[in-house]
Order: sequence, then structure tokens, then C-alpha cells
Amino acid sequence: MKEKNYIILMADIIGSSSYSQKQLFNDFNTLIGEINKDYPDRFLSPMTITLGDEFQSILKDLSSALTTIFDIEEKLIKMNKNFKFRYVLVEGKIDTPINPEIAYGMMGPGLTIARALLNSEKKSRHRFNIEINDLKLNNALNNAYIVAQSFLDHWKCAKDYQIISEFLAFKDYKLVANELSKDRSLIWKRARTLRIEAYFSIKELIHHLGEVS
Repeated sequence: MKEKNYIILMADIIGSSSYSQKQLFNDFNTLIGEINKDYPDRFLSPMTITLGDEFQSILKDLSSALTTIFDIEEKLIKMNKNFKFRYVLVEGKIDTPINPEIAYGMMGPGLTIARALLNSEKKSRHRFNIEINDLKLNNALNNAYIVAQSFLDHWKCAKDYQIISEFLAFKDYKLVANELSKDRSLIWKRARTLRIEAYFSIKELIHHLGEVS
């Protein structure tokens, strides 16, 4: 009988020591708690903070993991927080029973690979690293996330996050203008400058790649 592979998602906060530790801890806990509460059906083992500035989790499938990454990134924008995560998403084996309550106490080569990969990526400029068995899909996802990162890292917390939050909620620049009581032409220009349409396009492409896997 073929051994089952699991989808493992780990991440750490980039440059965590440069932030106020108490505030960072509170924000990190809030974010993780809300994702787990809002999307419990995605997880075989929930997002769990492991080393203070890292989390790990086991997702039910690739699509759930890809969607969760975007939910985390967008929740940080809505929370108006400027810290960033470095992610690894690994498809691999877990030898011990899956803990459905907390992502502790599990062992297996998939978790070992994910941990090693997260540590090795600390000096990489890429924040998203996918390691799944389908090599063509793996390469496509990694390339797509390079594009997604170019948008996410271009946006600035204090300057852009409020209007981006409105676009995430309403998408249409006319609705965003109404919500913010701003001139439609001004909001349309901001959408172009922030490349909102292109962001939604690459996000949709990544979701599609996850669903067809």
C-alpha cells in the first residue's frame, strides 16, 4: 500500500527581532487564531506557533494551503501590520499520527524536509518556496509566487494598506471610491499604480493551479 503524502505549511517572520516583541507576539497570535477559527475545515492539524516567530500546520490538500497563504498575506494588510512571512509548502510523509488539535508531537521526513528548507531559505529573497512531487506544477507555482511577491512586497503598510483592504473587499474601483468617499478617477489611478488587477489575476491563477492538481 502506497504511503500517504501530506501537505505541510511552515513559515517564520522575517527579521522578527527588529520588531517590538510584545506587540509582534500579540499580532502573530491574533492572526493565527483568526485563520484557524475562520477556516477549520482546511486543516488536518491547525496552524500552531512553534518557536515564537514560526508556525507549522498540516493542510488537507494543496488548494487549501495555497488559499491559506493568500489569506494570511491579506489579513496582515487588513490588520495594517508591516511584518512579513517566509513560507515553505512541502508535500511529504508523516510517520506518526496526525494531531488534529495542535501541530506538535508529529514526526516524519516531510516535516524534517520542511524544517530544513525553512532554515536554509533565511537568506533568500524569495518568501514563498513550494516543494511538491509534481515537478511541472511545482515550478509553475514557484514562478507564480515570485510574481505575487512582487505585488505584495511593493505595497507599503502606512501608505497603501487602507485602500488595498478596500479593494480586497470590493474589487471594483467605483465601489471602493464610494466606500472611501473619494473621487472615482483618483481611486482608478491608485488601482493602476498599485497593480490591483494584476494581483487578482496572479492570485486566481495560483488558485486554479491548486485546484487542478
